[in-house]
Amino acid sequence: MSMPNIAAQTLQRQILSGTYKTGQMLPGQRDLAESLGISRASLREALSMLEALGFIRAMPGKGTLVTSGRSSAANASARSGAALPSSAELQSTFQLRYVFEPAAAALAARVINTHTTPRLWGVQARFEDALKNVDLVGASQADLEFHQLIAELSGNGGLLQVVRDFETRISHSQRLPFADHSRIWETAEEHRAIAAAISAGDAEGARAAMQRHLLQTAARAGIEFLQP
Repeated sequence: MSMPNIAAQTLQRQILSGTYKTGQMLPGQRDLAESLGISRASLREALSMLEALGFIRAMPGKGTLVTSGRSSAANASARSGAALPSSAELQSTFQLRYVFEPAAAALAARVINTHTTPRLWGVQARFEDALKNVDLVGASQADLEFHQLIAELSGNGGLLQVVRDFETRISHSQRLPFADHSRIWETAEEHRAIAAAISAGDAEGARAAMQRHLLQTAARAGIEFLQP
C-alpha cells in the first residue's frame, strides 16, 4: 500500500474513533504531515482521497473540516479546485470505462476457469471485509483491484494497460460514491452480480452487469454521461 493510502487510512481511523470529531478542523498540513511522518505531497494525496470519500471538506482560506460522511459526492470534485478532477473529466472517465470495462468482463467470462475464479472472489471478500469495518480507504483500494483483475482475466493485454494507464482517474471515480456512507453496500452487491456472471461463464450477463454497475456508480456520484 502506498504512503498516501496508509496516511488516509490512519486519518480515517482517527476520524471514526473521534480523535478528530465532525465539525472540527484538522491541524495544518505542515503539522499533520509531520505527525504522520510523510511528505506534504503525500498528505495532499491522502486528503484528496478522504475528501472524495466524504470524510473531510477543504475550506479555502480556513483549512480542512471533518465532515465524516455528511458531504455530497456530487460536489466532491468542485470543493478542492484543481486538486480533484472536474465534472467534465469525471464524465469522460465514466464514458471511457463504459466502453472498455463491459468488454473486459465479457471476455473474462469466456476464459474464466477453476484456477482464476478464486482470485476474483478473494478480492470481493476483501472488499466486503473493508466495508464491514467502515474502512473506505481499504474498500476503495479493493474496488480498484477488482476492476483491474477483471481486465487482467480478460486475457487482453491492451485492456489491462488502459486500466493501469488511467488508474488515478478510475480510482477517483470509484471513491466518489462512497461519500454517501449510507449506500456503500450497493457497490458490493453490484460487484457480486458481475463476479457471479463471470464465474458462470455468462459473457453477456457479465457485460450487462458491468454496464449497470458503471451507470449506478456514476449516478451515486451525481455524474451523468452520454452512453456510447
